[in-house]
Amino acid sequence: MSELKVENSKVPAEDITNPALVAAIEKMQEDGTKENIDAMITQVVKAKFILPANVRQIPNAHTKNGQTVMGNSTQIQFRLLENNQTKEKFFGAFTDMDEMNKWSGVAGSHKVVTDFDSLAGMVMDPKSNTGGFVINAFGKSVTFPKPMVISIKQQYDYMRRNKNVIENGAQVKVGEPKEYPIDLMAALINHLSTEPQVNAAYLRLIEKDGKTGYFIVVDFLGDMNTTFEGIADVAKPYIDDEEALTLMPFTMDFAKNAVKDIEPFYRKAEEE
Repeated sequence: MSELKVENSKVPAEDITNPALVAAIEKMQEDGTKENIDAMITQVVKAKFILPANVRQIPNAHTKNGQTVMGNSTQIQFRLLENNQTKEKFFGAFTDMDEMNKWSGVAGSHKVVTDFDSLAGMVMDPKSNTGGFVINAFGKSVTFPKPMVISIKQQYDYMRRNKNVIENGAQVKVGEPKEYPIDLMAALINHLSTEPQVNAAYLRLIEKDGKTGYFIVVDFLGDMNTTFEGIADVAKPYIDDEEALTLMPFTMDFAKNAVKDIEPFYRKAEEE
């Protein structure tokens, strides 16, 4: 079992159905084109899932107005699936009650309703020690390994954060700075060395809409807004304006192509 915080929907599990997602999974399994895979992922991001869990109230005490007050906190332990060969554990996410009830081992379990963002957050949480999640494990199942979950989460976070998303084929130019901003890079290296979720960062020069600025590609885990806001705050004293800095996760295709064969200016030190 895995004990983690989850954003629990107020929608009853019995009301959860995902006909569009189920249809997209079936179509993808019949014909695994990129178009069908992307369509399925779009439905996954929109869906509400049912996760079986054990829920119990844990007594605790806190002080209020100088008096000790007894209360309860809710502990949620999710039932996990195990890969028989690798022994890796996965969250089981179900599109409806019929699919969840195919899992004989969860009879009587509490039903937690949540969405992709919360599920991805649990997968990415170091405390979960899971390999990802599986949709409808006992039916027409689809497995989302942790690297794939991270990629989808970061790409959708990026698109929600940015109104004008840079894509492959966009009218922009990416190249090498004529002079590297040493002060900026030193400040960023100092900052990133305190961010254990950041694995690497790359610096390029980007020209878009007739304006030139710095383009930083970040290989990281965790929350994008927190990571990018921290970088932007450190960079602010060294750039002319906010538009002179573009940040993008390494998981975006455009970012990967932009830093292909380029050494990062920052790389997380390997643990001894």
